[in-house]
Amino acid sequence: MPECPPADGSSPRQTSFDAEFPMCIDPSRSYVAEMSTSMGDLTIHLDPTGAPKTVNNFVSLARHHYYDGLIFHRVIQGFVCQGGCPEGSGTGGPGYRFEDELPSPGRYELGSLAMANAGPNTNGSQFFLISGSQGVGLPPQYALFGKVVSGLDIVDAMEKVPTGQGDRPVEDLVINSVTITES
Repeated sequence: MPECPPADGSSPRQTSFDAEFPMCIDPSRSYVAEMSTSMGDLTIHLDPTGAPKTVNNFVSLARHHYYDGLIFHRVIQGFVCQGGCPEGSGTGGPGYRFEDELPSPGRYELGSLAMANAGPNTNGSQFFLISGSQGVGLPPQYALFGKVVSGLDIVDAMEKVPTGQGDRPVEDLVINSVTITES
């Protein structure tokens, strides 16, 4: 089982793990992700009360610099911007899967952060930001674990980038870094 990364972000970059993380966060605390992208910065309030395992996973991966340099490989206007695949193809992950923490119906909104999956209990590292009304209307089959609280204009601009085959942006839309603060 991997060890919890230091909260100060001093871990070396790692993109493959042999199992899911132990509980590294304190669900009674507050967690914010600052996501720097090639189009601008997003501030995302994470929800450790509603989705503790999912927030723990995202925070642990971010503190291992897992997301640094990855791309949003799938962007569908009016729907979602999806990233977090280490291969940039939509088929990769961290080397493990973990179970769902599903929201109540009707909880998704513009700017929601949720886990992408390949069916029940197949969460890994891929996530999506809801960028339009089609995303808001998704059934509650994806772990909802955060919301963009600053940078919705960036999400709006991201969803409008030109895309090619497989809804992949023509020019890479890069996640420069994800920095976690805890209070």
